[in-house]
Amino acid sequence: GEVLKNLNKFYKRKEIQRLGTENGLDARLFHQAFISFRKYIMESSSVSADLHIILNDICCGFVLLGHVDDLFPFFLRHAKQIFPMLDCMDDLRKISDLRLPPNWYPDARAIQRKIIFHAGPTNSGKTYHAIQRFLSAKSGIYCGPLKLLAHEIFQKSNDANVPCDLVTGEERVFANEDARQAPHVACTIEMCSTNTPYEVAVIDEIQMIRDPARGWAWTRALLGLCAEEIHICGEPAAIDLVTELMYTTGEEVEVRNYKRLTPLTVLDYALESLDNLRPGDCIVCFSKNDIYSVSRQIEARGLECAVIYGSLPPGTKLEQAKKFNDPDDPCKILVATDAIGMGLNLCIRRIIFNSIVKPTVNEKGEKEIDSITTSQALQIAGRAGRFGSSFKQGEVTTMHHDDLMQLKEILSEAVPPVRAAGLHPTPEQIEMFAYHLPDATLSNLIDIFVSLSQVDGMYFVCNIDDFKFLADMIQHIPLNLRSRYVFCTAPLNRKEPFVCTTLLKFARQFSRNEPLTFDWLCRHTKWPLAAPKNIKELVHLEAVHDVFDLYLWLSYRFMDMFPDAVLVRDIQKKLDDIIQIGVCNITKLIRASQSAAPGTAEVVSEDFPLSRTQKDARVVSDRHCAASTEALSVAVEAEGLRRAKNLRPSRLGSRQEDLKSYGRGSLANRLLREGLLTQEMLKQLESEWQDQHRNGRYGFGSKRDDQHGSKETRKKRK
Repeated sequence: GEVLKNLNKFYKRKEIQRLGTENGLDARLFHQAFISFRKYIMESSSVSADLHIILNDICCGFVLLGHVDDLFPFFLRHAKQIFPMLDCMDDLRKISDLRLPPNWYPDARAIQRKIIFHAGPTNSGKTYHAIQRFLSAKSGIYCGPLKLLAHEIFQKSNDANVPCDLVTGEERVFANEDARQAPHVACTIEMCSTNTPYEVAVIDEIQMIRDPARGWAWTRALLGLCAEEIHICGEPAAIDLVTELMYTTGEEVEVRNYKRLTPLTVLDYALESLDNLRPGDCIVCFSKNDIYSVSRQIEARGLECAVIYGSLPPGTKLEQAKKFNDPDDPCKILVATDAIGMGLNLCIRRIIFNSIVKPTVNEKGEKEIDSITTSQALQIAGRAGRFGSSFKQGEVTTMHHDDLMQLKEILSEAVPPVRAAGLHPTPEQIEMFAYHLPDATLSNLIDIFVSLSQVDGMYFVCNIDDFKFLADMIQHIPLNLRSRYVFCTAPLNRKEPFVCTTLLKFARQFSRNEPLTFDWLCRHTKWPLAAPKNIKELVHLEAVHDVFDLYLWLSYRFMDMFPDAVLVRDIQKKLDDIIQIGVCNITKLIRASQSAAPGTAEVVSEDFPLSRTQKDARVVSDRHCAASTEALSVAVEAEGLRRAKNLRPSRLGSRQEDLKSYGRGSLANRLLREGLLTQEMLKQLESEWQDQHRNGRYGFGSKRDDQHGSKETRKKRK
């Protein structure tokens, strides 16, 4: 007891905490080191003799011989054993010092660049003017957030007799038949070269510099492109940050403001019923399940609709957009997610928000639902009444009357200014870390890098959860560090179990130096594949398309090991055609899914990763929630109150209505769809309800049990 009391006294001493900080132990590391040190002393049978003597003097009250501060050298020695980086902390701090990103690009700093910011809302012509300058230049690079946008500029440029190459993570297309590099290139922003000189560079959607996952790519392009003129397009909210960043490089920013070219009206009435749909309407949903539900209800009314959502292949999206835009096609209604916010030219008369709450993941990685942001609402609403389309003005409203006032409030608010630009550790920095910490895993190296990194107020370190997820997944496979890093930066959707499993197999075969051939890939994906007969099969085909994308992405980084890119691209185009057939018949697939399992609803989340227990359990029976409705009601109330704390006060009033009106179907399905409930939580609640009924009790267990369950659930989700 005396030992424990004195150890806790040691831990609480401000002087000890200060010494810990001086030796590289921040509050988190200090706490972890102390827990380990305390466990070592209390449980180890082999405490060193000198430490044993010190502890004895302290516990016996020999003030002249022992004081708790005397434990510090032993504590620090123990801390260095569990945190080896403490021995080379100065070197690691220098490597992870991210305070002067402009200095990373000496070629860009060697020239005086002209920076022009084209600022304006959607459909204001800002990108058009930047692209005109791109086309008139002797050489140029376009950097966009999506493959669709890069492909559009590639097409537009070559159609204007300006030879332009296309470069994305998965594709290289040369304008010249002899594969000579053209003076112009359209690329996804991650693929831009910071070494090639250009006359003009265009950086599209600059506000994405704040994106928690991809913001680093915009920062890299903005600071590093070697172009005489940099044309930046995006929201006015990014002007101040870009101006500040350019001040640190000694470059001035010229701002050109644009106004919307066609009027956009927020209607005073909601749609209320799908019977009130008109040609040119687009219903925006925030989950695949709502897409399925709404599209089936529309076709039940004898109307034809196009469908666009994020996980569809680019070719299918373009075909669905073409079908909707074609004045001679009977399809006059579009049902889409917010994937229409960028990259597609659509002839929309009226945007109808099916809901104004969207599932999100907060900075702690927890699932929440919150009202859409002003920026999101403007981006989506702005798609109505596109300049040059058959609709000279746009309209926006909601499906439900209760959401309309809230939408008006969201749209009327100012977009918060972009505060910081994203950064990401480079392979070279991680390699230097690995030199100092040869026994650390890649996931640990990244963690240590982020914890030691220093950034100034204009920057932040991007979220590296996806990177760490892949690093942990392939940790047991023997790869050199550079190859491991490349595999961990692969742009896959970690909520797709089949895609993750494939990456694992790719890495395993790669480590054995066995090439991933076309035949191997066909066997793994069971190619050729038939047209889907239900929604589950359609979702699987989308995952296979992502696997082909992954192969192509890796083929440009390891050509010898992924040698059959041409063959894979051919079958990917065929798969795109098969998926298009499925999407064109989507209501038949929905009916087939529901008739195959009566009383069930297909649950396919495109918003959150599937946990291990979820990945084979996409179909959730209404019976699952029928038996536990009482327990769920309590859960919803408690969970709803917790989530509501994150909503702005002015929106709290309609929170209950949001939950009532958001979608149809069973209570469990609605909660799963909104991200308020995972399948693990559902099973846990049902189990608790049954246990308590067997004991003749109602309600939930103790507060402590609830908290424990919550932690367990969070661990599983990770």
